[in-house]
Amino acid sequence: MTPVCPPRRRTAGPLFVVLAGLALAACQTTAAAPPVAPAAASPSPDARRYAAVTTEPFVVPAVEPDALKPRYMRRLVDDPTGEPPGTVVVDPENRFLYLVQEGGKALRYGVGVGREGLAFSGTATVAHKRRWPRWTPTPDMIAREPAKYARWAGGMDGGAENPLGARALYLFRNGKDTLYRIHGTNEPWSIGEAVSSGCIRMMNQDVIDLYGRLPDGARVVVRPAGRGVSS
Repeated sequence: MTPVCPPRRRTAGPLFVVLAGLALAACQTTAAAPPVAPAAASPSPDARRYAAVTTEPFVVPAVEPDALKPRYMRRLVDDPTGEPPGTVVVDPENRFLYLVQEGGKALRYGVGVGREGLAFSGTATVAHKRRWPRWTPTPDMIAREPAKYARWAGGMDGGAENPLGARALYLFRNGKDTLYRIHGTNEPWSIGEAVSSGCIRMMNQDVIDLYGRLPDGARVVVRPAGRGVSS
C-alpha cells in the first residue's frame, strides 16, 4: 500500500510578500505634518522709530509701548506755522515742536514742558548743540528742591541718567544765553505733560533725529503761553 503523505505546505512566494506588505501599509496611519508657525509680524514704523539705539556711547532704551502716545509720536504733517523752511517752532501750550520743511510740510514732534520751558518766548537761534551734554541745575531749581538738585550744583556728566538725555540744543538771543534748552529725556512717559522742571524735553529718539537735521544757527520761534499753533 502506498503510504499517503501529508500534503506539502506551500512556501509563500514573492507575490504574497508584496501583497502582505501593501496590506500592512494600508492599515498604518499617516502622521500629520506639524503645523507651520506663522511668521512673526514685522514691527510697525512707530515701533522701529522708537526702538533701542545701540550705536551711541550710551544705550538709549526702546520706548515702552504704554509710554508711546500716538498724538505725540513723530509725524510729517501739513505745516501750521507759516514759518520758512528750516525754522523750529515750539508750541508749549499744545506740547508740540515743529521743524518746517519744504512743500508746506513740517515734522511734528511731541514734547514735555517744564517750568523753565514757560519762562521764555520769542525768537532765538541754536547757538550750539551737544551730544550727551553735561547738565547743571539752575540756582532756582536748587533753591526750590535742594534735596534733589544741590548735589549736582557742580554739574553732572552726560550719560544714561543725565536729565538732558542724548542731545541738547542751546538757545541764544543777541549773543546771550536764554537758558532755554531743547533736550532729550530718560522719562519718555513725560512727553505731552507739564512737568516740574526742565525746558522742552523730547524722547531721546526724537531729539537725536532733530539734532541731525539742524545746523548751528538755526532759527527757533517759541510761542508764548496761550498762543499755540493750530494743527
